[in-house]
Amino acid sequence: MTLALIAGRGRLPAEVAAAQDVPPLVCGYEGTPPEGLDVDLTFRLETLGTLLVQLGEKGVTRVCFCGGIDRPQLDPSKLDAETMALVPLFQKALAAGDNGALQILKEIFEQTGFEVLGADELLPDLIANQGVLSEAWPDAQMRRDAIRGEAVLAGMAPLDIGQACVIGAEQVLGVEAMGGTDHLLATLPANTRDMRAILCKGPKQGQIREIDMPTIGPATIEAAYQAGLAGVVVDAGDVIILEADRCAELADRYGLVLWVRRGGEE
Repeated sequence: MTLALIAGRGRLPAEVAAAQDVPPLVCGYEGTPPEGLDVDLTFRLETLGTLLVQLGEKGVTRVCFCGGIDRPQLDPSKLDAETMALVPLFQKALAAGDNGALQILKEIFEQTGFEVLGADELLPDLIANQGVLSEAWPDAQMRRDAIRGEAVLAGMAPLDIGQACVIGAEQVLGVEAMGGTDHLLATLPANTRDMRAILCKGPKQGQIREIDMPTIGPATIEAAYQAGLAGVVVDAGDVIILEADRCAELADRYGLVLWVRRGGEE
C-alpha cells in the first residue's frame, strides 16, 4: 500500500478508492467522515505531524486529497508534539485565501517526501468533457448568461473567494464565498426562479488542482432545482462530475440544462 487518501465528506473519496487496484489507506478528518468508506486513520489539524509520521511508517509515498473539508480552526490545547513545528505554517495558511492555504498544505506533504496527486490523475473519467449532458439544451439567454458567468469567475479569481456564481438575465445573483456552493444556492434572491438563472462553476486562477478541483454531483443538481435554477454550467476539462449519469438523469427529471462548456463557447 503506497497510496493514502486524505478524505473529506462526499462520494469522491469512495469513487477514487474503488478505482484503485490496491485499496488505499483512508485518512479521515475528525468529524468529516467520507461517504461509503471506512476510515483507517483519523486526524485533525493539530495532529497533522503525527499523521505524516504514521503515513511514512506504513510505507505511503503518494497522497490524494479528495472530498470536502471545511477550513479548520487551530486549537492550541490539542496540539501534539509531532505537530508543534508546523504551527507557524498553519498560522500562515489560516491567514491566507483558499489557494494560498492549500498551497501551504501541499508543500507540507511534499517537503515531507510525499507525492501529492489529484483525484483526476487517479480517476480521469471523473473530469467533465465538453457537451450538453441533459435532454434540454441551453437557449440564447442561457448562453449569454454563461458568457457573463465566465467573466464573473475570471474577475473573482484574483480575490481567491470561490469557484461558482449564479447568473440570471446577465445579472449576478450570487457568488460563492464562505459556505461554498451549498450556501450560495440556499441564499439566492426570491426572484431567481423567474429569471431562469444558472449556476456557473469552474476553477480559479492558480487553482490547486491536486487538492481542490471544483466538483459537482447529484446533490448539486438537486440543490439547483430546489433553488429554482434553470441549469448548471461547468467548465470542460476543469471540473469533476460525480455520478455523471445520475446527474444527467436528475437534470432530465427536473427539466434542467446540464452543460459542460468550453471557455469562450457561445
